[in-house]
Amino acid sequence: MDVVILIVTLLFVAFVALGVFVSVKAVRAAKRGVDRTISQARRTVEDTTLRAKSLGQTGAAGELAQLRLRLRTSMRATQDALQAGVAEDASLAESMELFRRLSAHGHELDDELRQLERDPDRARVAERLQDVRERTEQITHAADSLRWAARDRARKFAEDDLSSLSAQIDVESGALRHWSSAERQPEREATVWPEPEGSGAGAADAERAGPAGGAQGRPEAIEPPDPRRQRTYPWQKAPGETRPETTT
Repeated sequence: MDVVILIVTLLFVAFVALGVFVSVKAVRAAKRGVDRTISQARRTVEDTTLRAKSLGQTGAAGELAQLRLRLRTSMRATQDALQAGVAEDASLAESMELFRRLSAHGHELDDELRQLERDPDRARVAERLQDVRERTEQITHAADSLRWAARDRARKFAEDDLSSLSAQIDVESGALRHWSSAERQPEREATVWPEPEGSGAGAADAERAGPAGGAQGRPEAIEPPDPRRQRTYPWQKAPGETRPETTT
């Protein structure tokens, strides 16, 4: 009885632990989904605000908004291109590592541009514009180079695969069009099997003679077999041969 209670207790504890584990995993997954949704919404709001500032403001504030929007757009496009390509091309793993290092400089520059947007000292901001403009150009140029190199590599592989596939299709199409040569092949002579004995011309003559003889009224007489031509088998008694019966 104690063993049964122990087993039931262990099963109950195992089910409880499994339920807690599944609940924690579900909560974490839901939290990640919520965080991802919040990040996307925040990013969309920031991009919309930057577009509005770059179009509606002039001077240093408008140029800073343009620099931030350009930086964020280039980095996000490169990240999406590399993440999509590394799943099919393992050689892009090194490019991803380089992009991570470049992203650290991009985040640092984005934070600096955000601070310059909020800085009330417009004279100091104007002095820093040339430096942040050059850094933005350098980072976006590097990101664009990685992105276009990954796209060119994927396009080159696709073109090579398409060329190979086209060549194979051409060969198969040529093979399928060889029906004309197959039609020009000489026909094989029909195989004539030897006719069995009693068939052929002799049988045909017999068939023609039969109806003719019947029409003339002279049917052929069937002669009785000659006893002298009959074969005597060992187990048969010869004519006139009798054996005396034995008496006991």
